[in-house]
Amino acid sequence: MGWYPSDKNLILTILIEIDMKFGTKAIHAGVSPDPVTGAIMTPIYQTSTYVQAAPGDHKGYEYSRTHNPTRTALQQALAALENGKHGLCFSTGMGAVDAVIKLLNPGDEVISTNDLYGGTYRIFTKVFEKYGIKFHFTGMQDPKAVENLVTSKTKLIWVETPTNPTLNIIDIEAMASIAKKAQALLVVDNTFATPYLQNPLDLGADIVLHSLTKYMGGHSDVVMGALVVKTDALHEQLAFIQNSCGATPGPMDCFLVLRGIKTLHIRMRQHCENGKQIAHWLKSHPKVDKVLYPGFEEHPGHLVAKKQMRDFGGMISFTLKGDKIEDAVKFLSHTHLFSLAESLGGVESLIGHPASMTHASIPKAEREKAGLKDSLIRLSVGIEDAEDLIEDLSAAFTALS
Repeated sequence: MGWYPSDKNLILTILIEIDMKFGTKAIHAGVSPDPVTGAIMTPIYQTSTYVQAAPGDHKGYEYSRTHNPTRTALQQALAALENGKHGLCFSTGMGAVDAVIKLLNPGDEVISTNDLYGGTYRIFTKVFEKYGIKFHFTGMQDPKAVENLVTSKTKLIWVETPTNPTLNIIDIEAMASIAKKAQALLVVDNTFATPYLQNPLDLGADIVLHSLTKYMGGHSDVVMGALVVKTDALHEQLAFIQNSCGATPGPMDCFLVLRGIKTLHIRMRQHCENGKQIAHWLKSHPKVDKVLYPGFEEHPGHLVAKKQMRDFGGMISFTLKGDKIEDAVKFLSHTHLFSLAESLGGVESLIGHPASMTHASIPKAEREKAGLKDSLIRLSVGIEDAEDLIEDLSAAFTALS
């Protein structure tokens, strides 16, 4: 088999019928040896166009904005990992967000969590609001808060879980029930959890969104986004937007993510294990005020997380005693293995200050309303040896003295 559209349903059907486990799907889903050379890795089809035997007589590919064989393989793999039917890739995660909102019309309303990625908040409020789409932001831990905002104009409910950066947990099944009653779409940003830990489509979501830049690529060497859906009708609408608006990734980036997801299950296990060790260590440190980590039994979303996730991930946020931004800045400047940088989900550990970095586009009052203090520190725990990471953090605490 090659990487032609006609193979897509066959590959996905085989994967579903034989009930492959996640690790096997991560390595084999969506790909097959090159039909020409037998190459086991999907080739990088670095081409803009394709020769046709006659007008309209082609092998499924006409122009690489519309389709590219490397991208096709990645889209098939993503669909299989999320237990969906169709995957669509975009040049960035924000390109995927943009495509979803373009399903809406002026006058439509969106209900979103108030604790979400700053870039998503920015595109909602600074780009799409001026086109007549109204956005409501609320804490979604209580489903009633969402139900109270639903009107006849509600067309979409937007969920992140775990949320970025305060690690709140939102009950996907509860949101799916609300969306169904409202005849609205439910979108779940699954970037923090990945399909290894959580499958929103199985819990009632209509669209799953990923910043593939993060855990899915896993090596901090590519920027890309994706959507996965389970119906032909929704795929047709989004594929039209994908092709028409043109925010599609190149084949080299697709190749890198394909390579990355082959080790997703192994990497996520280590992210989770390291995250657990570091969260417990931080919790016992005398200079730490509060640790936000859904693996703790006292976390308000712990039971929901246990219900819908397989583990608790490698993301941790915390605040220091005294709640001084000066102390946070000093701490952030004294780690070495934890590199001070935006993004997350790479094999290397990263540390960040959401208020001035990833969430700076959200007004201070709105950030604080959602629990995002200026002193909050966010960790993306990598897959290094946990002992070395703890020693690095310990040295930063010593610098505060």
